[in-house]
Amino acid sequence: MPAILSGGLGPARALPVRSIADGLGLDLAAAGLAGAWVTILLTDDPGAARNARILMSLVAGTMERPGPPLAEEALGGGLFAWTGRLPEDVRELRIAGLVPGRPMSLARIEIRLRGRPALVARGLARDPSLTIRAVYWRSLGKRVRGRAFLDRALRHRRESGYNSWIRRSASLSDADRTRIRTEVAAWPDAPLISVLMPVHDPAPRVLRAAVRSLQAQLYPNWELCICDDASRDARIVRLTDRLAAQDPRIRVVHRPENGHIARATNDALALARGPYVAFLDHDDALAEQALYEVARTIRDDPGLVLIYSDEDKIEGRGRRFEPHFKSGFDRELLYGQNYINHLTVIRTEAVRSLGGLRPGFEGSQDHDLLLRLTETLDPARIRHIPMVLYHWRAAGGSGTFSDRALARAEAARLQAVSEVAERRGARAERGLFGFTRIVHPLPHPAPRVSVIIPTRDRAELLRVTLDGLFGATDYPNIEVIVVDNDSREPETEALFARYRDDARLVVVRAPGPFNFSDLSNRGAAAATGPVLLFLNNDIEVIEPGWLTEMVSQAVRPEIGAVGAKLLYPDGTIQHGGVVLGIGGVAGHSHLGVPDADPGYFARMVLVQEVSAVTGACLAMRSEVFRAVGGFDAETLKVAFNDIDLCLKIRQAGYRILWTPFAKLVHHESKSRGPEDTPEKRARFQAETAVMQERWGAQLRADPYYNINLSRISAHYRL
Repeated sequence: MPAILSGGLGPARALPVRSIADGLGLDLAAAGLAGAWVTILLTDDPGAARNARILMSLVAGTMERPGPPLAEEALGGGLFAWTGRLPEDVRELRIAGLVPGRPMSLARIEIRLRGRPALVARGLARDPSLTIRAVYWRSLGKRVRGRAFLDRALRHRRESGYNSWIRRSASLSDADRTRIRTEVAAWPDAPLISVLMPVHDPAPRVLRAAVRSLQAQLYPNWELCICDDASRDARIVRLTDRLAAQDPRIRVVHRPENGHIARATNDALALARGPYVAFLDHDDALAEQALYEVARTIRDDPGLVLIYSDEDKIEGRGRRFEPHFKSGFDRELLYGQNYINHLTVIRTEAVRSLGGLRPGFEGSQDHDLLLRLTETLDPARIRHIPMVLYHWRAAGGSGTFSDRALARAEAARLQAVSEVAERRGARAERGLFGFTRIVHPLPHPAPRVSVIIPTRDRAELLRVTLDGLFGATDYPNIEVIVVDNDSREPETEALFARYRDDARLVVVRAPGPFNFSDLSNRGAAAATGPVLLFLNNDIEVIEPGWLTEMVSQAVRPEIGAVGAKLLYPDGTIQHGGVVLGIGGVAGHSHLGVPDADPGYFARMVLVQEVSAVTGACLAMRSEVFRAVGGFDAETLKVAFNDIDLCLKIRQAGYRILWTPFAKLVHHESKSRGPEDTPEKRARFQAETAVMQERWGAQLRADPYYNINLSRISAHYRL
């Protein structure tokens, strides 16, 4: 693959590219680019399957692993760019693909040297105010300050929002279409996909649009199975018959009486001849590559049972909005909401073995089907395609049953989830915003919880934590192990003396340099309870039932660890679960969002699986902690030890949960302080390198996030 250095005074020249385990590497130091202002351009190969995202990062200084990801910008047509100043100690540019299992398809890498006039002109076009401030400070000789303002101006995107993203990152070119058609034509075993469409009195124009979106598919091996559910509009009956007469891939059956969507879908299912069925509402539309992406996924893994994609909404004039970039399969999230629809594709024999959709669950019939299908299904047989392949119509003439009978649809959803919950000895109840919550029972008697709190002085913080545990928590069986790391203040000893006669509090003395992992491990070694709760000394209890919720989840055999919803004192979210890859290693989800905000598609009000949770409030069974070896006290003494522990737990086959029904206040970093000294920064960089070396592949693509979303922050933005 060619890599070119252009710009400057001399002619363009080639740069050597080396293959590395994580992708590609370019030696920037040898090219004399340290401290240079550059634009890095990556061109995707138009003849290969497009990667949804490409990750660029820099290796600088003495570090062996790359730093935080560069905020590249999609320019359209498979072109990605980043403009900025390279560090003075930069050594290498690293490039990796973010689609698991697919090789990168880069055709060209170009690095352009940028002069000051060109940079200022570019900055003025993007953010005039910041650029003017940059020029002002540069004129005063304040180079560092000027560079900072110019860098911010260059990073400002002239166009933002979903429409811009569609144009730049999710639009097919003629070369893409040609590639897809050529690829499909060479397949000897292109699977037939049967599209099921129940029809009942839609506006004729939206029905025609739905069928046109199917006929425009780049993948030709499909059939449309229409069941007209006794439409009262004679135009619909004539239209469906005419469509079938004009296209042999379309077949129609007419019901003599209205049976509602479940029966109509089952009648369409009876017509299906393909090994997979896809569900398409009579007023929605498919992206032109939708069935191609599904078929390619099936060919890559013929054992799949369930396939689903991202989706958005479309209004009458074709404007697309409100994209839903989904996570990989999340059983807990599916209990709370049907996040999987749409596009949903299921192995035909699996749907038929379940008896199809169940009448009586109208409005939530899809949710009910997915709950029954996935209840015992191996997640390895479920695949999420992180592309917007389905357009859900939100316009006149397209009203759905669930729109017209919301209360009945919610009741059906609650009944469907209740059946699953009861088989697990739990119960389902209506949650916030009409979503569903499963409440798991505590064992009887309630297991002892050993709360482990590393601390060093700051008695005013620890006092709030202890008072909350002993006086404001309704859990009946607690012991608290305070691991004291060289506290010297008399207030701390006075606090310990206050609890001297309380058998629930044990103080373990642990002198020496601060090592959070070692302190936590010592606390776990002294614990007598089967459930461990690692808790920071700056946590404030605000609700009595928080620990009952965490323990009820943690004692489930398949659950390895549980995290809580933590708030800053101002009521904004400090921890909504951890997203891998943010800033290079990991970051907190929905950081700074108001507690009352439901979050991205209600993620902050629903129990869900995550890749990791913070150690500031982390519950798990002691047997799991011992099985994975506890915290890494050798190489992760302060930072990322909780992320590392959670990844070890997942590697051992357990799931990690985050629950909003355990809510506390976290006075973050008040006891330890920020990373603001050279020693702390050096330690943090070393621990970052450990995580990237140990978990690099996992950090690049969090299965519970989405590769189309930003890796700069976990606010679920493009």
